[in-house]
Amino acid sequence: MIALTLAEIATAVSGELIAGAQATDGTEVVDGSVETDSRLVRPGSVFFALPGEVTDGRRFVGAATEAGAALVITPERVETTAPQIVVQDGYEALAALAHEVVARVRTSSADRVDAAGRPAPLRVVGITGSNGKTSTKNMLRTILEQHGETVAPQGSFNNHVGAPISMLRITHDTRYLVVEMGASGVGHIAKLVSIAEPDVGVVLKVGLAHAGEFGGIEATQRAKSEMVTDLPATATALLNVDDDRVASMRELTAAHVVGFGTSADADYRITGIETDRSGTRFTLTAPPVRGGDSQPGGTDHLPETVDVRLAILGEHHAMNASAALTVAHLWGVPLAAGAEALASMTRAERWRMELLQGGPEGVTVINDAYNASPDSTAAALRTLAQIVRPGERTVAVLGEMAELGEFSTEEHDRIGRLVVRLGIGQLVVVGRGALPIHQAATLEGSWDGESVFIEDVDDAVHSLQDMLRPGDVVLVKSSKSAELRFLGDRLGGVTE
Repeated sequence: MIALTLAEIATAVSGELIAGAQATDGTEVVDGSVETDSRLVRPGSVFFALPGEVTDGRRFVGAATEAGAALVITPERVETTAPQIVVQDGYEALAALAHEVVARVRTSSADRVDAAGRPAPLRVVGITGSNGKTSTKNMLRTILEQHGETVAPQGSFNNHVGAPISMLRITHDTRYLVVEMGASGVGHIAKLVSIAEPDVGVVLKVGLAHAGEFGGIEATQRAKSEMVTDLPATATALLNVDDDRVASMRELTAAHVVGFGTSADADYRITGIETDRSGTRFTLTAPPVRGGDSQPGGTDHLPETVDVRLAILGEHHAMNASAALTVAHLWGVPLAAGAEALASMTRAERWRMELLQGGPEGVTVINDAYNASPDSTAAALRTLAQIVRPGERTVAVLGEMAELGEFSTEEHDRIGRLVVRLGIGQLVVVGRGALPIHQAATLEGSWDGESVFIEDVDDAVHSLQDMLRPGDVVLVKSSKSAELRFLGDRLGGVTE
């Protein structure tokens, strides 16, 4: 975190500063990391003692203090030798501190210029969508970090705790802040937008991921639209125009709208998508851009076309990569430079379409079991069908797609039928929550393949080890809660 005095932090979070073992006048400076997990606290850290669903952060104030916390922020006074700030709501305090830090860095960087004398203020992008947020965030970070200090969350730090924690990692030298914005209900993304105040807001897709929490596709659409509804006219709303629900958001924002996708009316148009075992290829064409850096005084660009080659499986990653390339291009990064950076990526993220070949001889495993929705599972299955070579067998190992609520049975059933339509050679369904996939596939009488249902992950590993043969291409796909990512690792020979 940037350096702030105790008094400045107390003002930012609207809290009461209470001295620790030593008297304080509030002028002491804190500039360590901000943590909500006491195990991550280091000397100089700020520890937020937040209440949680499983435990209460106040129980770990002692451990945080012993680890060297310079400040504890808590919704209730606690016993500690460190200074503490008592606030009304810990989560609101975390959001307020993140907002203050981002605002201060914006101000301090407003007149900053790069080595060529061009304006180089802090730029902030928010990314949301039912699928693809983390992959797009990682791709954009890979591009931008070639051009300046870039801060982006590790993993999927995208909720009301993880996103502000990521924002608090910026420094006065940070050039780009990439914020992944997830939600489990209406109002959550709006809150994150109000904290970060993005210069560019990206909406990738509206689908049924977390539909059980949102209450349906319409509620999901309303929630995702919060990314753009409060953007000012000086900002840019970047929308996937291939998704009608996303494209319709252009009517909800005062921001300048830029569209990307395969549609003819896309400003940044994708053509020629191809995918095979070596990765994904496509062409991206950009329009002329006036004032590159998405702000007055930026660099003008003539129309550009670039051939993009990703070492990442799946044609759906063409959309994610195009979103990343477009944001960077709006901020002055040539498409060719962005494409070159993306070519260096060997995977989008751990357990996301990760190609593994360290298991049984001749068997290829695609481990895509960190997250799953109906859309992402269908995309992964289509990729599996596309990349198989003559003489090879496709094997789909599928677990539960979580958080679908009342849509769960219908959507799992739909996936089972898609497996059959794609001609997948062998289906293995793991876990009671995914049973409708097995049932639907079994009912498709035209299918020559076989479906096997196994309740336990360990049993599934042993069955698959006996079942697999050289030439098999295996997709492992499920939500994180089903824990098939570890099954995929075991099949693929990963021991880390």
